[in-house]
Amino acid sequence: MNSLFPSEKIIFDLPNASIEYHPNFFDAATSKMLFEKLLNEIPWQQDDITVYGKTHPQPRLTALFGNEGKPYSYSNIVMRPYAWNPILMYIKTEIEEVYNESFTTVLLNLYRDGKDSNGWHADNEKELGRNPVIASISFGAERAFHLQHNSIAEAKQKIILENGSLLLMKGETQHFWKHQIAKTAKPIGPRINLTFRIIK
Repeated sequence: MNSLFPSEKIIFDLPNASIEYHPNFFDAATSKMLFEKLLNEIPWQQDDITVYGKTHPQPRLTALFGNEGKPYSYSNIVMRPYAWNPILMYIKTEIEEVYNESFTTVLLNLYRDGKDSNGWHADNEKELGRNPVIASISFGAERAFHLQHNSIAEAKQKIILENGSLLLMKGETQHFWKHQIAKTAKPIGPRINLTFRIIK
């Protein structure tokens, strides 16, 4: 197993943001193996989420792993982490060797098909502290990742998150931008996304 960093790196010139994208952080064979293991070995769950006073099943499956049992909360959902397993430790170490970070937590999302989504939001929860570093790894089907500046209407970016790719967001990004994975009517296979972060 090996990552192909830094075979290609795209740095986006966006106001109030520090975002870079590595399309082939993991090679195709490694990505396929990791996808299958994550799909079958992670204890996926579906929580209820309340939006505008209405409660409904979250449109994707999730899981949380991390250090010392530190919980993570978003959208009135409080998740308590499982202990790191070998496959997640491998992925975590690969990222940390490149970026010299020490991630404490990973939130996993399973988008089963195009109907699963993640609405507009920022990763700005208080547990993450100021200017959080978010490392997002994608396996499986490609999905469009949309970014929108909070106050500059014309400041937008669309990134197709490919199998085996790494998206890194840091600096002021979460304070000035929101992002989403929108639903799509296209027939599309499952995608697994891992967002590594540091809980203070």
